[in-house]
Amino acid sequence: MEKKTTIGWREWVLLPELGGVLVKAKVDTGARTSSLHAFDLSETERDGETWIDFRFHPLQRDTDTVASGSARLVDRRMVTASNGQSELRPVVETDLELDERRRPIELTLTRRDEMGFRMLLGRRALREDFLIDPRRSYRGVESKALRRREREARKATAR
Repeated sequence: MEKKTTIGWREWVLLPELGGVLVKAKVDTGARTSSLHAFDLSETERDGETWIDFRFHPLQRDTDTVASGSARLVDRRMVTASNGQSELRPVVETDLELDERRRPIELTLTRRDEMGFRMLLGRRALREDFLIDPRRSYRGVESKALRRREREARKATAR
């Protein structure tokens, strides 16, 4: 059995099949399924399967940066949001990379304009590989690399 990795309550995660973008995600053990902020959803048929094409804002508080994604529809589920409202959401499957571990996950697609994070990582995406330290943030490899790049860029600008 492989050792579980400890991650923080928020992490930068890579979505390699959705344009290879990094998204800041909140780890949410209260949510069963992960969720991604998405808009302009449209369905298409490919090889007898339904796919969802969509756009999303990968960065918090940034509506100018837009990424596009396409993923196979695996289900539609009623999801109760933290505000108590239920909504029927499309569920797609895509890969997630966190701390150099790549695995398929299910994502519900919904508007998260008013939410603090563009993505929630639910229990199903985390349960086999990760332990969560709620006192820490950004413990994953992607998070550390991004922070290092940002620090180096600030130093270069300050010179």
